[in-house]
Amino acid sequence: MPYSVLVIWLLIRFTGLQVEWRGGFPPVLTYSKTVPNYDAVERNRAQQTALPASTQANATQFAAPYWTDFRGPNRDGHYDETPVLTNWPASGLGELWRQPVGGGYASFVIAEGKAFTIEQRRDSEVVAAYDLATGREVWTNSWAAFFQESMGGDGPRATPTYHAGRIFALGAEGELRCLGAAAGRRIWSKNILADNGAENLTWAMSASPLIVDGEVIVQPGGPNGKSVCAYDEATGAVRWTALSDPAAYSSPMLVTLAGTRQLLVVTATRAVGLGVNDGKLLWEHPWVVKLNNRNIAQPVILGTNRFLLAAGYGTGCEAVEVAASGPGFSTRTLWQSKFLKNKFTSSVYWQGYIYGLDEDILTCLDAETGERKWKDGRYGYGQVLLASGHLIVLGGDGKLALVKATPEARYELAQFQALPGKTWNDPAIAGGKLLVRNAVEMACFDVSSH
Repeated sequence: MPYSVLVIWLLIRFTGLQVEWRGGFPPVLTYSKTVPNYDAVERNRAQQTALPASTQANATQFAAPYWTDFRGPNRDGHYDETPVLTNWPASGLGELWRQPVGGGYASFVIAEGKAFTIEQRRDSEVVAAYDLATGREVWTNSWAAFFQESMGGDGPRATPTYHAGRIFALGAEGELRCLGAAAGRRIWSKNILADNGAENLTWAMSASPLIVDGEVIVQPGGPNGKSVCAYDEATGAVRWTALSDPAAYSSPMLVTLAGTRQLLVVTATRAVGLGVNDGKLLWEHPWVVKLNNRNIAQPVILGTNRFLLAAGYGTGCEAVEVAASGPGFSTRTLWQSKFLKNKFTSSVYWQGYIYGLDEDILTCLDAETGERKWKDGRYGYGQVLLASGHLIVLGGDGKLALVKATPEARYELAQFQALPGKTWNDPAIAGGKLLVRNAVEMACFDVSSH
């Protein structure tokens, strides 16, 4: 045994040093793994008093819901509601509140003055609503479930969705619940795996439900035409099912390509366009992630008839064009590149360029040609949003950075430690408030331009 390996083994054996997978290889050695402290969560919630009546007013007093879906209203990582601050103080953004949180990798959706997420708390998955102004817990809805996976981590993954006064939350083991956003009352529930004869994925159900035209679109990955399922938004009754593909991890999107409104879905073997109200297959394009993995990153819309697919594990990225062809559609590859490998992060598109993490290094590509403009700055396996012409990068180590979105070079304007430890959860923004969380802590920062 090499001396260095022996030293590490002894440290792990006798000092409490631990191994934590943070997305890359080799794993990180740490004395403090990023795991939830359920005792701290319970103490914190017990200390929280009832919200003042002034903050429990009718939802109509709040601005129209904006950040209602995973990665924003169009699921594209863009925040366009209001301008954001682009000259961050050296000490970091102003912190509005901070508190412990349960485990898992979901993000937030924000509406009616509340922020909603799904967490692991001991042996239960918990959908929780927090007062946006104070962070105080408003309500919870829970059920017995505990997905565990040693490399990817424990707990639920899929970000809930808000629509018309309701929350649609999907647990790691397939429990789908429709809840009232005001008080968390269960309206209906289904287990999408049992319902569709599907097996869970290696890293669990991760695709956020999509609400379109009174339907709740989910991706159980069942055989016999039950890969994609649409439930009635009001009742939970099945509206339609489609495909027989094993599922992937990315979330369905409502897009318009080649002049046609459609669902953009990525499965284990292909990207497809589906009819919104019947799931009819409009087109397909092969997409297989290497090393027996499946797609995680969201597709990135590049124009009226183009989108980007990207994956890690040595796969790279590909720009795809969808065109009307006779009575149907055809697809073709515009370019391919190994210069952008989104492992489990998603890129953003801005003014002709694509910005994202090539594994753990921030990268800019020309969307027309795939040419790499720059690659610079390690941010771990974090997440990227675009706001006011800038990239807000929540790094894999919990640091928040502000980078100018320009093809000239990487211009990082600010960086500060926002959260402790491994951070894979996407940030969320609404009303000038930036929400971040990981499996240990959640925090809210003022990012408004005032």
